[in-house]
Amino acid sequence: MLKKDRYKAFVAYFSTHNPDAQTELNYGNPYELLVAVILSAQCTDKRINQVTPALFARFPDPESLAASSVDEIFTYIRSVSYPNNKAKHLHGMAQKLLAEFNGVVPEQVDDLIKLPGVGRKTANVISSVVYHNPAMAVDTHVFRVSRRLGLTSRATTPLAAEKQLVKNLPKDTIAMAHHWLILHGRYVCLARKPKCEECKISYFCKYYAQTHKIVEVAEAKEA
Repeated sequence: MLKKDRYKAFVAYFSTHNPDAQTELNYGNPYELLVAVILSAQCTDKRINQVTPALFARFPDPESLAASSVDEIFTYIRSVSYPNNKAKHLHGMAQKLLAEFNGVVPEQVDDLIKLPGVGRKTANVISSVVYHNPAMAVDTHVFRVSRRLGLTSRATTPLAAEKQLVKNLPKDTIAMAHHWLILHGRYVCLARKPKCEECKISYFCKYYAQTHKIVEVAEAKEA
């Protein structure tokens, strides 16, 4: 199967079966989503959703977060991964958000990555989820699933995968495709033991074809 056909099949399936896919992080505004995504690095959304209600109650806006201290923030997030670093990131993020962006979460990736604790993946999440821009955040799920499906078979880095996905997906599906890939990786295409027998898109999955020794028509060489 040609890569362009895989993309068509991917979009067709998820557009029908999960047209309203969303992040599983709980948030009420852009500031809260930014905090939640920073906390979610190398941690589960379930854990973050357990922590953020009390955190948001104490720090409902960038002003209150910036006026606090790293030590106090730590007490609210001690159960997440790397709480010391994340407490520093949240405090620094709030201060910079006030100093440079008047407390408003910026839209552009280049502005977002200026904030402490915000890398390209986090910036793309905010840009796509909050501002509905065609940005593709590549986390471990997106990287693994897109590669297994054959959407980004030659990508060796998250940035390379991001560029290929953005190039080949219809522009109006890019932000949604981020959620499709994450959710599929979280519940079906697991890292250690993918549920191939339950998967509904194995018919166009390159990984499934290889592991089940299915002979496919050779793909044309692609640039």
